[in-house]
Order: sequence, then structure tokens, then C-alpha cells
Amino acid sequence: MGDEIRVLVVEDDENVRFGVEQAVALAGFPVSAFASAAQALAEVAPGAPVVIVSDVRMPGIDGLQLLDKVMAIDSHIPVVLISGHADISTAVGAMQVGAYDFIEKPFSSDHIAGRVARAVEKRRLTLEVQGLRAALDNWQGIEALVLGKSPAMAEVRKKILRLADTSVSVLITGETGTGKELIARSLHDFGGRRDKHFVALNCGGLPEQIFESELFGHEAGAFTGAIKKRVGKIEWANGGTLFLDEIETMPIALQIKMLRVLQERTLERLGANESIPVDCRVVAASKADLASLSNDGRFRADLLYRLNVAQIELPPLRERREDVPLLFEHFVLAAARRFGQPAPVVSASQLSELMTHQWPGNVRELQNVADRFVLGLTGDSLLVESSGTVAPAAKGGTLADQMAYFERMLIEDMLRRHHGNVADTSEALGMPKKTLYHKLRQLKIAARDAQSEEIDS
Repeated sequence: MGDEIRVLVVEDDENVRFGVEQAVALAGFPVSAFASAAQALAEVAPGAPVVIVSDVRMPGIDGLQLLDKVMAIDSHIPVVLISGHADISTAVGAMQVGAYDFIEKPFSSDHIAGRVARAVEKRRLTLEVQGLRAALDNWQGIEALVLGKSPAMAEVRKKILRLADTSVSVLITGETGTGKELIARSLHDFGGRRDKHFVALNCGGLPEQIFESELFGHEAGAFTGAIKKRVGKIEWANGGTLFLDEIETMPIALQIKMLRVLQERTLERLGANESIPVDCRVVAASKADLASLSNDGRFRADLLYRLNVAQIELPPLRERREDVPLLFEHFVLAAARRFGQPAPVVSASQLSELMTHQWPGNVRELQNVADRFVLGLTGDSLLVESSGTVAPAAKGGTLADQMAYFERMLIEDMLRRHHGNVADTSEALGMPKKTLYHKLRQLKIAARDAQSEEIDS
């Protein structure tokens, strides 16, 4: 639990210093003890993986002066002050200016170990968030736009780059909120049509006549209210990309006309006889199973074949939970810039909520939570369901316990999807079989072939 964060104990009293050092070491944390603040300050630097436990009253640089110097170097380093009864008001005042915690003398070993554990957890989480933010700042190209470290999103990025410079029609599938328009825009931005228009049209909710006019345009007088000529979405996308979202809702009559555009690369405005040549890349998106709709006669099979030359499937967020921290930090930073607010840091319990939530609204829901978090509209719990109850989170208080809980859940979910096959599961997780076998034994997870020999692992 404390392998990365080192505890710096600063205490001029040798007996007290030894007692604190021993209590911290027995709790499993790396620890270094110093008789003066000046010695400890040599170990402090911006981003240093350290937590400081210091007495308030010391000769030379005292605990409060040490706090000021540490805050000037890195204001996120937790400083825990040890105070006698007479110094409590001073210590409380110090917390108001940046101290993480204070402990009143006398104290037990268990008491100080518990307080240090919370400070270490806080520091670890802060450094992880800073690492994520640095990664977001340094990423470029497709990785900066289509975020995610999961194998599934790596494959999505590969497909985008493979298809971007072609003119083939692409069908993007995925649940609501998975980011289908972002993928369509990426296909446009990373291809040769990037300097032309990207035109998006949501096919849902428009009356058929308005839909037809929106898509194909119309001549003046084509219908009541058509006062002047209007260029439709397809024509406006000439040379660029036309994105048809929720394609499954397109009326059958318009599906026939759309099929003709794809086949002949021409269109006719409403009320016109002249055919207009068009050259646009068509990207469609659907949250429904178009093949199933086609079998039921609710979507034309010939249009499906035209649209589905290439397909990009977006996984739901619950199937790529390892991307949640990175995406959340991206949305937090974006919201902070948008609202002119500081970017807050999640607590360990809040991170647990994010990692274990089912995300029915996918990435869109995650962004909504990030917005509320930045605006200060959430409490200790980031996720409150419509019933008013808090969404379930991982058991256990420490970050290590919560990450172990998440790891178990992710491996069990992937095993279920691969029917207990360890080889397929290890490939899906991007994890060597030997490592996965070790995890299965460590977490006591049963798998179909977990008892087989590990010759090739």
C-alpha cells in the first residue's frame, strides 16, 4: 500500500521521532526521519512522492515555517502536524492555510498510522491525477481527440486512420452517448476532405417533408412556405463529409432516395428536375441493430449494404472502465476552462464510484458528472441515482482495496464475455497469459482452463 509514497517524519525529540518512524514503518510505508526541518526540505520538490509528518514546536525552522516552505514548493504535498495541547489552536489555523491534518499529543501508534494512511492515499491520488493531466497535455493527433488507453479504443483509432483518406461509406455503431459523432468528425478531420464541410444531421424527430427538404434541399415554390431556393445537407457536404446520425429513424421513402444518391452520386432538390452531381463521403451512425431492422422490413437491406462498407463499433463505457479516469480528467479540465473554475481532484471514494458505476449514459453521462463536479454541485458522492440513493461503489476504504475490487470486476466481466477462456481473455485484456493466471490465483477467480498447464504462458 505505501510502496511509492515516502513519509518524511520531522521531530527534534529523538524518542518521539523513533516512535513515529516505527509506527509508520510497521504500517507498511517507506519512511525517513529527520531531526530538523532543514534536513527534510532537501527531500521536497515539485511532484515529489512524499508526505510530511512534522512537530509544530522545533528549534530553527518550526513546523509552521516548514508548512509555508512546503506549500511554496508544492501546495499539494500533505503536511500532517503533531501538536501538544497548547498548540491546538495554532494547528487548526495552520490547516486553514494548507496543512492536511494535525495530531494531538499523546497519540497511539494505530492512530498516527491511520492518519498517515489517509495522507498517503491523498498524495497518491493527486500524483495520479497530475500524471493523467500531463498525459492529456502531451498527447497529439488522433490520441488527443479519441481518448482511451483500452485495447478497444486503440483499435478504433487504428480504423479511423486506416479509413480517413478513403471515400468509402462508414457505419458507426454503439449505444447512445458513446461518442459516435466524435468518431465521424475524426474520420473527416484526419482525411483529405478536412478542408471541406462536415455536415451533421440527426435523422430522428423530423417530419418526413421537413426531413426531405433538410436532406435534399428545395426550389422556390416546391411546397407551401418554400419562398426561396434552399441547398440541402447533401449538397452542402459536397467535397466533404455527410454524417447521418440515428440513421435507423430515416423514413423508408427517404431511404430509397438516399440509396439513389449513394449509387448515382447525384440528387434532385424538391420541386426540381435537374440532377446535381455530388461527391460527399457518407458516414452513418446507429444505436440499433440495422441487420435486425432489415430482417423485420424496417430498414432497407440495400441501403444497409451501401452504408456498411466499413464499420466502426464503439464499446460502451462499462466495457472499457480503464478509460474512465483519463476521460473524467479530460472532461474536468475542459469544464474548468469553460466555467472559469479551478479543476478539482477526485477523492479515492469518488474514484471508486466512477470505476464501478455501470454508465448507462456512457461518455455523455461521464461528461455530465464532470461538469457538476467542477461546478460544485456534487457532495462526497458524485453519483446519486434518480431514486436519491447513492450508486454502488467498491467495498473497502483504501485506494488499493478499491483498485483490487475494480480489477476483479474487470477480469470477471471479460471472462464471462469469453466463456471462461483464459487465452481469449488475456488477448482481450492485452495481458500475457502468465500474468492473467497469476491474477486469477491471487483474486481466487475460477476460469474454464485456469487449471491447465501454463506451458505457453
